Order: sequence, then C-alpha cells, then structure tokens
Amino acid sequence: MLSVLIWVPVLGAILLGIWPKLTSQQARKISLVISGGLFVWSILLARFFDVSHSGLQMVEFFPWIEPLGLNYYLALDGISLPLVILNGLLIGIAIWSTDSSINRHRLYYGLIFLISAGIAGSFLAQNLLLFLLFYELELIPLYLLIAIWGGKRRGYAATKFLIYTAVSGILVLAAFLGIVWLTQAPNFDLDTLQASSLGISALPLTTQLILLAGIVIGFGIKIPLVPFHTWLPDAHVEASTPISVLLAGVLLKLGTYGLLRFGVGLFPEAWTEVAPWVAGWAVVSVLYGAFCAITQTDMKKMVAYSSIAHMGYILLAFAAATPLSLLGSVVQMVSHGLISGLLFLLVGVVYKKSGSRDLEVLRGLLNPERGLPLIGSLMVLAVMASAGIPGLVGFISEFLVFRGSIEVFPVQTLLCMIGTGLTSVYFLILTNRAFFGRLSDLVVNLPPVQWRDRIPAIALAVIITLLGILPQVLVDLSESTTAVFMNAQPNIAQIQSYKG
Repeated sequence: MLSVLIWVPVLGAILLGIWPKLTSQQARKISLVISGGLFVWSILLARFFDVSHSGLQMVEFFPWIEPLGLNYYLALDGISLPLVILNGLLIGIAIWSTDSSINRHRLYYGLIFLISAGIAGSFLAQNLLLFLLFYELELIPLYLLIAIWGGKRRGYAATKFLIYTAVSGILVLAAFLGIVWLTQAPNFDLDTLQASSLGISALPLTTQLILLAGIVIGFGIKIPLVPFHTWLPDAHVEASTPISVLLAGVLLKLGTYGLLRFGVGLFPEAWTEVAPWVAGWAVVSVLYGAFCAITQTDMKKMVAYSSIAHMGYILLAFAAATPLSLLGSVVQMVSHGLISGLLFLLVGVVYKKSGSRDLEVLRGLLNPERGLPLIGSLMVLAVMASAGIPGLVGFISEFLVFRGSIEVFPVQTLLCMIGTGLTSVYFLILTNRAFFGRLSDLVVNLPPVQWRDRIPAIALAVIITLLGILPQVLVDLSESTTAVFMNAQPNIAQIQSYKG
C-alpha cells in the first residue's frame, strides 16, 4: 500500500515523458488526476491507520542490497502519516496553481512528481540508507525547477540551494555510516539500530555526540536553522509560486522529520546532554528570523524569514522532548506547511495581478471595487493563523509546543513566545501597508482573480480553520506515537515479526 505513494509518481513522470504529442493543457490534466489520486490514497491510509497503536503499521519489507545493509523497508506511524497526507495535498495544490501554458511542461510536471516520490519515500523509509536515497532524490529536481522556471537570479539561487543541500546530505551520510560501523549493526534498518542489544547507547558519550553533531548540522541546513539559513530566502524569492509552496510546505519538513527520527530518536542519551544548547539555538532562530522579517519590504522574502522563525518552534519542542512537546512539533510541521503554503499562494496572486511584491509600492489592495478583496481577506486569515490567533491551527500547534516545553526550558520557551508577538508585528506591517488605506496610484486596473487562483487558497484556508476548531482530528493521528517515542526500544522478536 505504501509503495503506491512512491512508484505512482515515478510512473507518472515517465508517462508524461513518453506520451506522444502532449500539450501543456493535457499534461496539466493528467498531472492533476495523478496527484489527486495520490492525495485520496494518503487519506485512505489514514482511514485504515490504527491511531491507538504507537508502533509501525502497514510494513513493507524485502531485502534489496544485503551486502550494503540496504533493505526496502517502508512503514507508517503517527509521525509520518500527517506529513504524508500534507505532501499529497500540497503536491496537488502546486500542480493546480501552475500556469496552464507553462513551457517545457513535460519536464516541469515530471520533476514535481519525482519530488513527490522522494518526499513520500523519506517519510516512509525505515532504513537509514533508503531514507538518504529518497532524501537526495528531490535535490536535482528542485534545483532544475528553480533554475529553469525561476526569477532573474534563478541561477544563483538554485546553485546556492544545491551546494547547501549537498553538504547536508554528505553530513547525514557520514553520520549514518559512522553509526552502522561503530555499532557493528548488520544493516541500516532503524529498528535494528534501536534494539537494546545493539543500541547506540553502548557507544561512549563522546562518540555519540560526534555522530549526533553530524545529524543535527546536516538536518539543520535543511530546516534551515540560523546560521545555515541563507539559501532559503534566495530560493523562495526566485522560485515560482507553486515551487515556493512545496519548498516551505513539505521540503523543509524533511529536515525536521529527519532530526526527530534519527537525531532525537536514535541518540536519547546524547540528546539530553545537548538539549539546553539546542533550546538556545531555537531561540536564536526564532528571534533572528522574526527581526529579519520585520525589516523586509519584499512580501515573499518576509514570508521566507517567517518560515525560519517558525521552524525554530519545532526545534524548541525537540529540545524539550516531552510527549506533549513532540506532539506539538508534529502538529507544528503540518500547521506551518498549511499556513506557509497559503501565504506563498496569496503573495503569488498579488504579484501576478499587480506586478509587484514591494510593500513600498502596494497599498489598498482590500479595496472592494478596484482591489483584491478576497485575496486580502484570505491574507488576513493567513497572517492571523501564523501569529497563533485562537480558532486557527497555528494556535493549537504553538500552544502544544510551548506547554510541552515550558517546564523543561522555561526561559527559552518564554523567549520563543516573544517570537509570536513579533510575528504579529511583521505581518501587521505587511497587511497594513499592502492591503489597507487608499489604493496605490502605482497599482491600477488590477485584473480580476479567476476561480482557478481562488480555489487552492480557499481550500487551504478552510483546512486551517477546521483544524483550528477540531484539532483532535490531527492530534489523534500522532498522540500515541509521540507519547512513547523517547522510550520506544523494539526487541529483536518484534523486528523479526516485521520482517518475516
């Protein structure tokens, strides 16, 4: 069942490449059908998922390259399931939001499907080497999507992204190789490495800290955390709107997911030692990202720095590593994916209709007659969600993170809470300048927003609101897994039962 999420996108990319005389409109329709089917499939997985069971479900296993310790080992739990659903949703929205007349359409949609396969495989892989293969799979497709369909400085932004992400992969690979070599494990399977008889806990603490450093820095580049963040604003500004939605919505979650699964999960003893420093790092990322966002005049760059700040909340939750904070971290990953996706969609519509993202130029876009009233209204809802206003999903995720972290790191949590106030400041600047007041004379005769542009934004806004009112829908998926995550040590009998 899980392999469908990986191999159907790959087959879809191949189909788009070989289909004769395929027009851009036809390619878009085929892509929408495939992505819609994948999203429905991910929802069906949730339907058959047992939320009361904390372990792995729907396991798929067969030996692949045994001398390398590489097994095709997929499974689902309460951490990966919400992210798999998020991936299916945002892939569909990215395809829907793409211009129907886009050039080189076969390559474009094929690359998006390869990214979808890589992300899904990363969230499902239970073998470290298999995870890394999927983790690296999205590297070249995203590079090409920025380099070919990006803005004026697309070459610079794409190359910077490529270099940073390549370094991330090298560090993670080195750490994974070191883990298996030092533990003398027979393969890279995650549950094998977690088993108490082989465990990493038997390694000297200094060795654990060195291996953990490689994982933290490697995934810290991907998240990204300060000071490894500089590639992200450039990538967002130069990427097209659909690619920015994917980048902020799910691609950054590969970093947080990897850090949780392979950092916090594999090194509980070493993590306890570095947790105070990690919490401090979270504070730096939150406050630095927020203050940088305040200084921006480009709407897209402001949202990009907002992402850096909000990813810091997830790091704080990891540092505390309580059941409630870890639950909050998963909810925050989903929440940020939805909210940032909506923000980038709306900024994209504003740029498409007005030709500008400059807050010094835009003004009065909420004008009901000559402005963009629906887009402005949705933007107000999106910034309220990002600022953690009650009734929206952003409040639920941040509350869980702060409530789960404050007893372990009270000072760091309070400092991160200042970040929520700063979020209100910079987004108030954005909405006040761009959407309120008299319509700018520099932005006139705005064309109407078509339903094609409205539908994905409205869909995300509805989901953000519903999950804010009914958060238990999301919480139930992850609560059982996060409750026992730090204590989960499967025994050899359990491992063999999975693989038998």
